[in-house]
Amino acid sequence: MRRTRRSGTRPELALRSALHKRGLRFLVGRSAPGGNRRRRIDVLLRGARIAIFLDGCFWHSCPDHGHLPRANRNWWRLKLRGIARRDRDTDAELADLGWLVVRVWEHEDPFGAAERIERLAHNRTASTVRRSSGSGR
Repeated sequence: MRRTRRSGTRPELALRSALHKRGLRFLVGRSAPGGNRRRRIDVLLRGARIAIFLDGCFWHSCPDHGHLPRANRNWWRLKLRGIARRDRDTDAELADLGWLVVRVWEHEDPFGAAERIERLAHNRTASTVRRSSGSGR
């Protein structure tokens, strides 16, 4: 498990490249805002307040590609359940702080994911501009 890369993986680099080509600028590998400082966000769109996590199919129990190893099945079941629980807790903490959490599976098309994220970012920043410009006085 120590050899598993936390960042800079091929799917993450492809997603970041696709986001950059769409003109989105972001921070990489930042700590989660709020109380959960140990959890790192893969890609952070600060202005739109979007936290993007690129989840590996094995480690995050992808419904399409996730599987349990044959050896030590019970240990792996508990380990992977714990990771899924941590993901849900992180999502809830960030949502409570006003962040939108986007989870992208490693097998997803990076350009399709970038397009989806760009729409979300545009909608979130456009609604912020509308709210702030509506006060006028």
